[in-house]
Amino acid sequence: MNFASWPPLLVVDVEGNGTNPPDLVEVAALPIRGGTPDKTTANAWLTRPNRPVTSFATQVHGLTNDDLANKPAWTEIASKVQAFLGTAWICAHNAHTDYRVLKAHLPTWEPAGVLDTLRLARTTFPGLPGYSLDKLIKHVQPDLSQAPGHRHRATFDAFATAHILIAMASGYDTWDQLVAAAVPPGLPGAPEPEQEPTLW
Repeated sequence: MNFASWPPLLVVDVEGNGTNPPDLVEVAALPIRGGTPDKTTANAWLTRPNRPVTSFATQVHGLTNDDLANKPAWTEIASKVQAFLGTAWICAHNAHTDYRVLKAHLPTWEPAGVLDTLRLARTTFPGLPGYSLDKLIKHVQPDLSQAPGHRHRATFDAFATAHILIAMASGYDTWDQLVAAAVPPGLPGAPEPEQEPTLW
């Protein structure tokens, strides 16, 4: 894989407050440059949700209402987040979720495309007992010693997802092959289905 051929790409992860639909409490965006996660230009935001963080959500990511009490409301940072994301491709694990939540919070934002490491892993590593991020970390064994935060924080999960993406991408020859394997149907960047030949 020629990583220099990749368009601008950000690995993203979001954490929510546990309600349905969720309010955002954390967003992380980590650029991939030359086949390497670029922590020096990464960004992350904590935001105070409109509704309190549920106890279940706190058990998952560790963020409490007290932690977020003095953080800016989403309306105060939304334009900064959207400007950082721009029109770059994004990648996330189980990307439907991250894309849907970000799109709900940024209605006018649209990425060039959406790679999903969950979809990609099912093609790249057939036969694994599971494809959760934890299962893929165990299988790929990326070096996460420099990962910021801890598991289930957006910064850590974006860093882990970036390394797993790069490891899997090495098994593909071209960006187009990667896109074909990694973009879920119906999401931005999905290849157009081949048209059936017609006589008319």
